[in-house]
Amino acid sequence: MPLPKLPTRPATLISVPPETPPVAAARPRAPAKTTPARAAAGRAPAQAALLESPAATQPAQESQAAVQPQLEGIATPAARTARAKAPATPAPAPAPAAARKPRSRAHNAGKNTAKKLFVLDTNVLMHDPTSLFRFEEHDVYLPMVTLEELDLHKKGMSEVARNARQVSRSLDQLMSASPSGIDEGLSLAALGNKDASGRLHFQTTALHGNLPADLPMGKADNQILGVVRALQDLEKTRDVVLVSKDINMRLKARALGLSAEDYFNDHVLEDSDLLYTGVLQLPENFWNKHGKGVESWQQGGTTYYRVTGPLCSQFVVNQFVYFEGPMPLYAHVKEVNGKTAVLATLRDYTHGKNNVWGITARNREQNFALNLLMNPECDFVSLLGQAGTGKTLLTLAAGLTQVLETKRYTEIIMTRVTVPVGEDIGFLPGTEEEKMLPWMGALEDNLDVLNMGEDGSGNNHGGDWGRAATMDLIRSRIKVKSLNFMRGRTFLNKFLIIDEAQNLTPKQMKTLITRAGPGTKVVCLGNIAQIDTPYLTEGSSGLTFVVDRFKGWPHSGHITLQRGERSRLADYAGDVL
Repeated sequence: MPLPKLPTRPATLISVPPETPPVAAARPRAPAKTTPARAAAGRAPAQAALLESPAATQPAQESQAAVQPQLEGIATPAARTARAKAPATPAPAPAPAAARKPRSRAHNAGKNTAKKLFVLDTNVLMHDPTSLFRFEEHDVYLPMVTLEELDLHKKGMSEVARNARQVSRSLDQLMSASPSGIDEGLSLAALGNKDASGRLHFQTTALHGNLPADLPMGKADNQILGVVRALQDLEKTRDVVLVSKDINMRLKARALGLSAEDYFNDHVLEDSDLLYTGVLQLPENFWNKHGKGVESWQQGGTTYYRVTGPLCSQFVVNQFVYFEGPMPLYAHVKEVNGKTAVLATLRDYTHGKNNVWGITARNREQNFALNLLMNPECDFVSLLGQAGTGKTLLTLAAGLTQVLETKRYTEIIMTRVTVPVGEDIGFLPGTEEEKMLPWMGALEDNLDVLNMGEDGSGNNHGGDWGRAATMDLIRSRIKVKSLNFMRGRTFLNKFLIIDEAQNLTPKQMKTLITRAGPGTKVVCLGNIAQIDTPYLTEGSSGLTFVVDRFKGWPHSGHITLQRGERSRLADYAGDVL
């Protein structure tokens, strides 16, 4: 806190007794043209010490009581005589408040608050073509090698080639919107991206960084590392950070003492364990805190409860809640309003009378999943789970029931990403569906189970002829489509199944879901622990993206299946291998 302005006369601060001579008489009179700084330096030591003492900043009553004894002690005749004879030693005056403020600002500016300079690797741009505008107030730097690699990958019909071309178009538009040139950098907000307030810089001169001689400079990655080292030497006032999706690239950068980070903007979650599961177990004291004033009514064969309590604010619409105690409850949340929520009871698909195409739920999560799949008000459903949890089987059973029995949808359309686990077997002959059949082995296996009955005995249908006729009818209502031909299509009254959705990018997932027309239901299936697409992780997968973004929408639902039901061998292998 700055000290108050120094008084011009000591008598304005303290009251001197009448018998005591004024203190100002013992002080040498300053010349008429003395500056304020010299006048402050010419004060007597006792006077300067008095004005600098903490008592001067106290209230007037406390300051007078504390300073009066000091004045009476120094205002004796002997002290005045000695002080008049001795030359006055100038004491250092306190620094004015205006001189101290810049020092505090400089101290704060010493902290690294400057804009960072992010050097982008090529794989970041090809992974997310809008990554140029995702760094907020910081600046972005593109080495010449990055532009060369973009030019090499722009040809073709793959997703990488499309992203490279989109980045090139964005760069061209930024150039056109900045007629002043690129020497001072291009404004990233010129195209309407208000969040990007930084500037885009290009490598316009040759930069040579000191790298170990063992690193071959002909390699593109090492050339980018050399640019980062040179920028680090030039930009002393701010951090220079390399952004790359290549793990080995980041490891080499850190080994050379360079800052390197992954591209995190497309990550929905940092930890996949925090992903929304769609299920919430109620505590044991739920009825004690939420049982007062419960309202219940029935409508359309469903019982509704309106409960009020502190836990209701944490509920999400279409989330499943369960309580396994003296008063068991299995319900899903229909409405949330502050600390009040409306819960609706579920249909018990574990009972044989409620079977879906001969399939019954074997555990709690499967029962929740069938309630979502059979709900006509739920337009989007996502199912996550390990291998053998029944994702595809439950979805196909619900689809066949609503296509062939209730006639709610006209046909089932199934698609998936064609990412091989091993080496590619080459080109496949035939039509679009024939080419996709090798990727749809899971469809064939589950259709066999549905046609033979859940127990595999085949007693649910009229012998071999009946099973053959049923299989022909099923196949006529199931279409297998490729992702490559989905752009521009619109599906009306279809049951769309997206299998292996964890291998889709958020952009591909958006392309597929926006194909849904009136009366279409979209079901996404996947296991985020089995991602085969390069540069995709559990946090950046398109399946994680849609689960997080659709959470809480009244016409969507999500369930994470926990327990495997394929076989005891598959369950044991999933645990120990």
